[in-house]
Amino acid sequence: QVQLVESGGGLVQAGGSLRLSCTASGRTFSNYAMGWFRQAPGKEREFVAAISSSGGSTYYADSVKGRFTISRDNAKNTVYLRMNSLESEDTAVYYCAADRDVRQLRKGDFTSWGQGTQVTVSS
Repeated sequence: QVQLVESGGGLVQAGGSLRLSCTASGRTFSNYAMGWFRQAPGKEREFVAAISSSGGSTYYADSVKGRFTISRDNAKNTVYLRMNSLESEDTAVYYCAADRDVRQLRKGDFTSWGQGTQVTVSS
């Protein structure tokens, strides 16, 4: 397994921006597809975005397309989630996840995940 640590969450006003980071250790980062999921209070965990191991392919939930951007820096073992035009509905704990198979990861069937970082959007 790869160990994941998220950072960058916080409180932001609606319409604002945040950038989340997730740093990995323990395995060869470039072998893993990476993704972000979120879970709001009383709701199921939902897929947000994913990126292939090479960074050549990205995937987004419809609810965040055009507002969020996932990227990775394999030299720094880090994946990012840039979130623009934040809405109150984006309030959730955001989790970083990793799996060797991006299709499995997108389905929520991943092998590693972090402890999460809280994002709160005030309206």
